[in-house]
Amino acid sequence: MIPVFRPSFGQEELDALREPFESGWIGLGPKTEEFETAFAEYVGAEHAVAVNSATAALHLALVASGIGPGDEVLVPTVTFISTALAVSYCGATPVFVDVTADTLNISVFDMVRKATDRTRAVIPVHYGGHPCAMEAIWLAAKQYGLKVIEDAAHACGSQYRGSLIGGLKSKATCFSFHAVKNLATGDGGMVTTNDEKLANRLRRLRWCGIDKSTWDRTARAQTYGWYYEVHEIGYKCHMNDIAAAIGLVQLGKLEAANERRRQIVARYNEAFEGVGWIVRPVEARHVKSSCHNYVIKTARRNDLHVYLKRHGIATGVHYMPLHLQPCYYKWHVELPVAEAVWTKLLTLPVYPGLTDEEQDYIIERVLEFGRC
Repeated sequence: MIPVFRPSFGQEELDALREPFESGWIGLGPKTEEFETAFAEYVGAEHAVAVNSATAALHLALVASGIGPGDEVLVPTVTFISTALAVSYCGATPVFVDVTADTLNISVFDMVRKATDRTRAVIPVHYGGHPCAMEAIWLAAKQYGLKVIEDAAHACGSQYRGSLIGGLKSKATCFSFHAVKNLATGDGGMVTTNDEKLANRLRRLRWCGIDKSTWDRTARAQTYGWYYEVHEIGYKCHMNDIAAAIGLVQLGKLEAANERRRQIVARYNEAFEGVGWIVRPVEARHVKSSCHNYVIKTARRNDLHVYLKRHGIATGVHYMPLHLQPCYYKWHVELPVAEAVWTKLLTLPVYPGLTDEEQDYIIERVLEFGRC
């Protein structure tokens, strides 16, 4: 079976684990700090705070930004469930916003329409790695006094108007290093920000509210110092040095891996040009997508999914709109674009290790289905 996604690991990742294993420091320590520094430098942010998942990244970014009970946060409905769960964890209410039919990113028009005097933040999701219309979002956020927290789970290496996602002017940007993401550590996440006060609070929140990590109390003082203080209720969701060691290697491979993804997308686009029953994904001129996924739109989605599965090709659906999920259905609203388009979405395999021969086989089977 050709999978939808597959991590691109090699000997370099295995070799990178030797240092933390030999040092005996495998928790939150020097490798995590090194990864944070390298990642911040890569995206052009002043600060990066490593955590154990993008879900935690979103949750902590919201908490550190002051989001809590009684607040509303605008969330696009076509995204992974974590985007909304992070809002719910804070005791706030996710308000679901429609998407644009072409990019599946948040509709700025509907975002403005859904803002109320209780709205405190918006979480634009860079669907598939295609950056949102950030200038319009920042302008609307400024008008309504909203904090912008970007969900860049798909967008590691994406560019908006020549700058990498993660170093822009939003309050915070949250990344995923889940096993199938462009930069994979098995699991993990990162929050980048240019706000030093926010970064410092994130570091406390990720480690139970403690003001100094064990590594800080050991390395900085040259001897183990037991004393620390807890000034607020925190969480235990920091990254560890095993994941960070892998992350450093993956960061070094990211640009080449993303370029391979773009080559695969270009080959799909060329093969499906002029195929009337397939709508190909788009890319705006002012952005450069990380090409995390390749999502076609077709009215024959379900039948194509079954046909490809029978021929050893896995596909996926990203995603069923969140406002249609049972846990959020009590807040049901009508979002006509998302409801119309999601039944046509099908994700075809994209990962750096996908060979031209495998992709040719996928393309042949898709076109063969169209002739049936």
